[in-house]
Amino acid sequence: MSDIPLNSDAGSNMPYFTVAELSGAIKKTIEGQFEFVRVRGEISRPSMPASGHIYFTLKDAQVSLSAVIWKGMAASMTVRPEEGLDVICSGKITTFGGQSKYQIIVNQMEVAGEGALLKQLEDRRKRLAAEGLFAPERKQPIPALPRRIGVITSPSGAVIRDILHRLSERFGTHVTVWGVPVQGHGAEDQIAAAIDGFNALPEAGTVARPDLLIIARGGGSLEDLWCFNEEIVVRAVADSKIPVISAVGHETDTTLIDYVADLRAPTPTAAAEIATPVARELQTRLLELETRLSGAISRRFDSAETVLRGAGRGLLHPAELIGRQTQHLDMLTSQLHAKIERHLGDRQIQIARLADRLPAPSERLGKVSDRLSTASVRLDGFVDQKLATLLQNVSGLDRLLQANSFERVLDRGFALITSDTGQTVKRAADLPAGADVQIRFADAVRAARLEGDQITKDRSEGEAARPKSPKKSAAKPAKDAGQTELF
Repeated sequence: MSDIPLNSDAGSNMPYFTVAELSGAIKKTIEGQFEFVRVRGEISRPSMPASGHIYFTLKDAQVSLSAVIWKGMAASMTVRPEEGLDVICSGKITTFGGQSKYQIIVNQMEVAGEGALLKQLEDRRKRLAAEGLFAPERKQPIPALPRRIGVITSPSGAVIRDILHRLSERFGTHVTVWGVPVQGHGAEDQIAAAIDGFNALPEAGTVARPDLLIIARGGGSLEDLWCFNEEIVVRAVADSKIPVISAVGHETDTTLIDYVADLRAPTPTAAAEIATPVARELQTRLLELETRLSGAISRRFDSAETVLRGAGRGLLHPAELIGRQTQHLDMLTSQLHAKIERHLGDRQIQIARLADRLPAPSERLGKVSDRLSTASVRLDGFVDQKLATLLQNVSGLDRLLQANSFERVLDRGFALITSDTGQTVKRAADLPAGADVQIRFADAVRAARLEGDQITKDRSEGEAARPKSPKKSAAKPAKDAGQTELF
C-alpha cells in the first residue's frame, strides 16, 4: 500500500493526473519527440497583430495545423506569409495548454518549389498592372547625354566595377553610387530608400541630383532576385521623378521592376551602354554633322548668289530708276495743284452764295438796337413802379413802428426804470433798497435811489396826493402791473 500515490482513489490503486499535470506531460512528450520538424502546407488566414508576432494556419487537403512566428524571428524571415502560398516551415511542435491545442513554432520558412513563387509573382504582377503602374504613358524618356548618373547596387560586387569601367570607356560622366544589399531580407527596404533618397537630392548642392538612375544586380535564382519583385521597390520606381533603367540579372531574368522602369537593359553592362554614348562615336558624328552643315551653307550661298545675279540683271540703273520716280512725282504734284485750285474755287463760290443769304450787319444791329431801346423803357417803368411800392410799404411800416414805440408810452405819462447796469426793472423786488436807478421820462432821464419802505394802500389820500420825490416816483412804476406787462 505504500506505493499507492497520495492522490489515488480509495477505491482503486490507479494513479490520476490533474489537468495541468496532464497538459505538462503531453507538452514535454511532444516537444521531446518533435523538437525539430519540417512541415509543408498552404498558408491560410495569416495575421500580424500589434504585438509583432505572425499567426497563420498550415493546411493541406484534409488537416490544418496552427503556426506562429515570434516577433524576433519574423524580422529575419526572407519569405512573408501570404494567403494561399505553398511553403515548407521548419521549427518545433509545442502545445498551447490554455486551449488544449498543439502548434508549430516556425523559425524558418521557404517556398515549396519555384512554381509557387512564380504564381505569387504573377498574381502580384497582375494586381500592379491593374493599377496602371506598368502603363507605357507613365514612362519617362531617357536623357541622351546625362551629366550625372546614380547607380543603386552592391558596392562590393563585380556589377559596379563593370558599370564604371564601361562608362569610363564610353563617355566621362559623373557617377554617384548608393550602395545597398541586393539579396536577402531587408534588401527591398534599402533599395526603395535609395530611390527615394536620390529623388530627394537638390539639383544644385554638394551631392547633386542625378539625371538618370540605374538599378543593377548580377544574375541569380528567382529567390535571389526576389527583393526586386517586392511591392515597395516597384512603387518606389513608379514614383521616381528621375528616369530609371532596370538592369537586374541576365537577359532571361525578369523582375517586376523591369515592367515599371522607364527602360529595361538585358545586363548591367548594357545599361551603361544605353545610358551614355561613345565619346569617339559622338565626335565622329559631330564631324559628320559639321561637314554636312558646311556643305549646306556653301550650297545655300551659291544658290543665293545665283539668284542675286539673276535679279541684278533684271534691275534698272539707279539713275534711270530715280528719273522715272522723279517724273512720276512731278505728275502727281501737278495733279495735286490742280485739285487744290478747283477745291478753292468751289469753296469761294459756296462762300459767296452764303454771303448773299446773310443779312447786312448794320441791319441786324439796327434791329437789336430797337429791341434794346424798347426793353430799356419797359425796365425803367418797372423799376419806378417797384420803387414806389417799396417806399409806400416802408412809410407804412415806419408809422406802425412809431405807433408801437415805447416813447409813445412815455408820452402818456409812463416812465422806464433801468438799473445802473442798463437792465430794465419791472418789479420792486428786482432791486434791493438803496440801489441806484435811472428813470426815463418823455423829455429827459433822471437819476434816483430806491428807499427801503414800500408805500401801502393804507396811507391817507393826502399822503397819496402829496408830491413825491423822484426816488419815490421811481419805485411806484415798478409796482404798476400795467407798466410791468408793457415792458
